[in-house]
Amino acid sequence: MDPAFKGRTIVLGISGGIASYKACELVRELVKVGAGVRVIMTKSAQEFVRPMTLQTLSLNPVSTELFDLTQESQIGHMELARVADVLAIAPATANVMAKMAHGICDDLLTTVALATTAPIVLAPAMNVHMWRHVATQANVKTLAERGATIVGPEAGDLACGDVGEGRLSEIPAILEGIGKALTRQTLSGVRILVTAGPTREPVDPVRYLTNRSSGKMGYAIARAAQRRGAEVVLVSGPTSIPLPAGVRVVRVETAKEMHEACLKEFPRADVVVKAAAVADFAVKDAGKKKIKRREQAPSIELVPNPDILADMGRKKDRQILVGFAAETHDVASYAKAKLKEKNADIFVANDVSRADAGFEVDTNEVELYFADGRVERSGLLPKDEVAGKILDAIEKLLPAIHQKANQMPA
Repeated sequence: MDPAFKGRTIVLGISGGIASYKACELVRELVKVGAGVRVIMTKSAQEFVRPMTLQTLSLNPVSTELFDLTQESQIGHMELARVADVLAIAPATANVMAKMAHGICDDLLTTVALATTAPIVLAPAMNVHMWRHVATQANVKTLAERGATIVGPEAGDLACGDVGEGRLSEIPAILEGIGKALTRQTLSGVRILVTAGPTREPVDPVRYLTNRSSGKMGYAIARAAQRRGAEVVLVSGPTSIPLPAGVRVVRVETAKEMHEACLKEFPRADVVVKAAAVADFAVKDAGKKKIKRREQAPSIELVPNPDILADMGRKKDRQILVGFAAETHDVASYAKAKLKEKNADIFVANDVSRADAGFEVDTNEVELYFADGRVERSGLLPKDEVAGKILDAIEKLLPAIHQKANQMPA
């Protein structure tokens, strides 16, 4: 379950194009994250995908006709317009967007689009020349100026054989567009630097020292901040999890590389959330050639890595600094000491010896230690929800100028 989607109703419009089949996967993912899905299909969309498929995946009847005695017996188009927390159209063809831009409502989908007051998310898909046409670009601009979120399209090989913009965006990107539309924009205008994942310190060209961090907590924070409207830079060590959509990612390997990347981004940041598990030590004089097996194991000399958060704490002016303390014992005492030593505003501490709240799992339980002495506890929650609680705490520390709320009600 995703907290942004849980209990929310997504009305998904599917218009006619070869990318219509991808809407099946989008429906499946929306249901998986906890959303209720009501599907509207245009007549053209039904030439590519049968309504029964979408009905089975969405667990709800599929709406297709504006002038149907059964579907419209309760003025169905108005009911769909009212229940929508978001109206998403994927794929959105040039034809559908043109009609929406000019207020034409000659089928069920465009009628619902005109009647709803919910946020609208459009994922265009069409031939590259149709996308580039001045009329399409004017229509997209009009819809965006009216508040619609436009996701994509992406460039690549198209079904017609052409190459260029026009491919439907990947499902994760569309999901993030919907997730952002569901979320109040309380971090609009705020620049957030997040670090995540482990670092790797080379021993020789084929070996390295690292730790068990998966990066899930840091990625969850970056994704949640982006949904709230923040401009997010994610400095990430090596991970195997999907990159959060809409976030600028800087890839690094070693602690020194992360240190350099963070100090480069730091002057523009309003908030730094240092969730990465950075190696405290690096190998001195790492071998240039593979170390061979010997009768006696070779010794490895370690040297301290730079303390990224402490350096930023010394340099900070207006920034809010949030550190993480992944401990196995004496969690509170270590967190309080680090909070003071690093000149941080919040330290997020957790016991990584626990099977349900440490590395490589989807849940976490943290304690937030504040510079003013307060302590807040999250309880055991999915990491996406823990990320929300951390951002809630950050928002309370931000200057009032940064606390901008979306017009959409909670």
